[in-house]
Order: sequence, then structure tokens, then C-alpha cells
Amino acid sequence: MDTEGATDGSRPRVATAAGVVEGRTRPDGTSVFLGIPYAAPPVGALRFAAPAPPEPWDGVREATAFGPTAPKVPYPQTYAALLPDPVIPGDDCLSVNVWTPDPARGARLPVMVWIHGGAHSRGSSAVPVYDGSAFARDGIVLVSFNFRLGILGYGLFPDAPANRGLLDQIAALTWVRDNIEAFGGDPGRVTAFGESAGAISIGALLAAPRATGLFHQAVLQSGAPEALPRPRVRAMARRMASLLKVEATAAAFGAVALPDLLAAQAAVLRRSGPLVGGPAFGLVLDDRTLPEDPLDALAAGNASRAVPLLLGWTTEEYRLWLAPTGGMRVLDRLGPLAVALARARTGKDRAAVAALRAALPGAGAADLAGQLMTDRLLRDPLRRLAGARREAPSYLYEFGWPSGIPGLGACHALELGFVFDTLAVAEASWLAGPQTPQALADEMHAAWVRFAVTGDPGWPAWDGDGPPRVFGGPELERAEVPTAIRRVLP
Repeated sequence: MDTEGATDGSRPRVATAAGVVEGRTRPDGTSVFLGIPYAAPPVGALRFAAPAPPEPWDGVREATAFGPTAPKVPYPQTYAALLPDPVIPGDDCLSVNVWTPDPARGARLPVMVWIHGGAHSRGSSAVPVYDGSAFARDGIVLVSFNFRLGILGYGLFPDAPANRGLLDQIAALTWVRDNIEAFGGDPGRVTAFGESAGAISIGALLAAPRATGLFHQAVLQSGAPEALPRPRVRAMARRMASLLKVEATAAAFGAVALPDLLAAQAAVLRRSGPLVGGPAFGLVLDDRTLPEDPLDALAAGNASRAVPLLLGWTTEEYRLWLAPTGGMRVLDRLGPLAVALARARTGKDRAAVAALRAALPGAGAADLAGQLMTDRLLRDPLRRLAGARREAPSYLYEFGWPSGIPGLGACHALELGFVFDTLAVAEASWLAGPQTPQALADEMHAAWVRFAVTGDPGWPAWDGDGPPRVFGGPELERAEVPTAIRRVLP
């Protein structure tokens, strides 16, 4: 019996390469399929191996709940109150989720694939703010997925493949290529988008030969292409090995119980961060997956030269990293010394500081130092990337609306509820506060939909000079933002 497309009205069925899945249809008519395996559970001999194909199943597999999240450690309490990060137990963590307005082969709708952030060590596709219903409502097939994190995904060992988290992402994108048509999507119209570490991952995917052709447009939110020095990433495994009293090899780590592995990971993570530096989990250069620095490769036109890009940041990225821990107060007390240290770390000259002071009259040392670091980590490399491209357009944006949570301002990750149009989700208020402008979500979400559909978000491509397109900011308080068109289709 051919069960593809079969439905009783509320339980749509789709045949994937591994077997038939049954999702559910929501009251608005869109359908959702959750927790579909795209690779085998990474346990036992597969813990530190490249992803293996999923085991096919007979009959109909229920796909109505998110699959297990990848093993990870919780955020420190100061961040756990701001960043939702649910934990769903289980081994089968390499799974995808699909929201679709039309689960039927032949619909040929544009596809967007979301890659979550979390410093390569936290996060999942089950975060409520990442619900794909609004994209499906507006004619997009939205896909999200989990991948290995921390030591499991990015630990660097002499006896295991590097960049396993990236290999998982390539496997998920391959699943999209091979299966998304059955869910109503067009495998030739795929836009990858991600934030923070998810955007860094997309930068690597754009440069990775094994990912060529798996997506056709990309959005990098608050993350620039990079590859970390191998010694910096290797140090994470070595420090964990010292705590665990084992060799720093995949074979030795594979024999350690998972709770003990995660406890050691939590201990070493306390000594690193996006601003303080130190050892970190992240992508490294590797002949098999990432043979060239991704920013250099993209800027030189050696990879993905014809892929349109949407790139951007928030006005005060650094406030999420500093404000919850009291770091802003510490830097303000240090005064000129904080600015001098930031200058030394970023390589900025006195003219750059003078320009910041002119642009931000009355700004304290913490804001000046934070803006210098944001330039180094995000604005400078993303502008370099956009300015170097010739064959495909690059669009720049900045998110400037300040959070209602005191001290956060227009901080890192704040734009996510606006992009997904999920401000009504309770967890969106953890970072944004209780009073959020729906008109701004209408505008920003519509721009992402428009980019997926047409390759143009609605403003001129960057020509190497001038400001980015700004969403929000002080002007939002003085004038109503026009409501964007809800459905943008050819």
C-alpha cells in the first residue's frame, strides 16, 4: 500500500527514505512532523564517529514529539533564566523536524533550514522560540534539527574525525535534499539560516566541499565564518582528560560514562567565553571537512560564490555576555583601562575609539569595550565577507530594538523571537521582556520569508559602504513600523 500523503485530516503521513512518518495537522492547516531520525543514534562505537545512516523502520513511525536533545550541560543560572534550553532524554538525538503548509509531493515550496546556536555546546531544535509555525503559515517548509555538541561534536582527538557536529549538519542537509520534496518542499530552493554558533556553522558549510549544493542561500545572524586554532580546541579535551584521569583520545573518552563526561565538560566550560577567550569548542581546519579557513575561502571567492547572503548583528551583542554576570559594572569601574585592554585585544587604534565616542556620546567604558569586541567578532568579518563578494548579493542588517529586561539592551540572540514571529511564546519574554512590538516581528519575519522566496529581503544589497538595514532602534518608539505582508510568494 502506498501511504505517502495519506491522511485522516489531522494525521498526515509522508514516506521518507527510511520509512513512513505520521505527523499532525494544526488548526491553521499547517502540518508538523517532529523527531524524524536523519542518522543513527551516536552511542557506543558511534559516539565519536561520523554520522551513520538511520536504521529503516517498518510500518508507520509517529512523529508528533521532539526527539531527544543532544547531550549537553545546562547554562549557568544567570543565563538559564534568559535562554530556554530544554532537555529531552534519550539516545536518538540526531533528528529533524518539519513544518509544512502542504505535505504533498509536487507543492515545490521554498525551504528554510534552521541551525541553532549555543556556543557549539548547548541548544537544541526544541527551544520553543524556534517553532516553525509562522514560516509554514507564510508558505515556507521549515526544517530544524539537532546535532552533537560540546566534546561529542567538537572535541578534537587523534583517533576520531574532527568537526563531527559539522558532519551531523551535512547529514541533516543531505536528508533535506533527499526527502523534503515528499513534505511539499523544493530541494532546489533551500535557504540555510542560523544564529551565533549556528551562523558560524553555516559559514563553515558554505566553505565545506562536502556541503556544496545542499543549500542555495544563507542567513548568518550574529555569527561570522571562523575556524579556531587546533591547539585551542584540543585543550578542551586535554583539560577534561586531566579531570577524568584518562588519555585525551576518543577511545578513552568513549569508555567514560556520559554523566561523568558532561560533568568534566561543565568544569572546563567555566573557564572560557566569547569575550575572555581561552580554550573553546568550535570548528577547526581539517582536510576531510574544512580544508581552508572559511572566511578566507568565501572572501576570496573560492567557495559558494553564487550563494546570496543575508548577514547581520544586534546593536549591543556584548550585553548578553556581560550584563547578567555583572561584567558591565566591572568594566565601567576599570574605566580607561578596560578600553585599553579591549583595544589591545582587538587591534583597534585610537581613531576607532574616538569614532565610537562620537557615535555613542556618554557611553561608559563597558559599552566602548563591548563595541570594540563586537566589531572584531562580528561586524568587521561580516562586512569583509559582504564587501568581497561579486557574483551574488549580500544584504546587511542590524537589530536595534532594546530588550525590556534592564541592562540587556539590543543584545545577542534578542532578534530570534522576531525572526520566528514567536513573541507570543512564553519563553520569548525571558530575553525580550513582557512588552514587545509585534509590528517589528511582522516586518523582520517577512524579510526572512521574502529572502527565502526571492533572494531579496527588501532592501538594496550592500555595496561596500554605508550603514546596514536597521530593524527597531529608538525610532520605533516614535513611529509605527508598517505591518509587513504576511505571505510572500512568487
